[in-house]
Amino acid sequence: KPNLNQDQHRQELVNWVDKVGGKGPATTFDFTTKGILNVAVEGELWRLHGTDGKAPGMIGWWPAKAVTFVDNHDTGSTQHMWPFPSDRVMQGYAYILTHPGTPCIFYDHFFDWGLKEEIDRLVSVRTRHGIHNESKLQIIEADADLYLAEIDGKVIVKLGPRYDVGNLIPGGFKVAAHGNDYAVWEKI
Repeated sequence: KPNLNQDQHRQELVNWVDKVGGKGPATTFDFTTKGILNVAVEGELWRLHGTDGKAPGMIGWWPAKAVTFVDNHDTGSTQHMWPFPSDRVMQGYAYILTHPGTPCIFYDHFFDWGLKEEIDRLVSVRTRHGIHNESKLQIIEADADLYLAEIDGKVIVKLGPRYDVGNLIPGGFKVAAHGNDYAVWEKI
């Protein structure tokens, strides 16, 4: 399992982007977020709150340059080098599609796994509320069985099996998407 403090790994990604042209269009795949998210959805959602109070991946430091992903052709697919837990893939998409960074949807999940409609709902929420690669993230709660965050004051995402979160959701929000151990609320 990865160390709680991922600062060294995040710094390596930041340094690489700086070296290849950070002031320009250069971005990098946020492997730090992928690694933490892989483990977090397996009952360690507290890992999604970094030691500095921010998201633990590159999206916590330089979200404009972070490309977030759940799986790609190297990690998942037929290679299975570092696949996301298959029964929790939609929790991963609920996270990356509501958070800062530039999310990347894996072809296999969208077309071959039958997740198109669920992913489309999350993409619609992101688009409708203008969530972008530098959106403001406020982590409300991060425990073993619950991760709750608000994005730009317009969207709230919940990951994990805990369902007694009504007291944490402010008035004026309605459920926009939900599935196995995730829910997304949007401001009315």
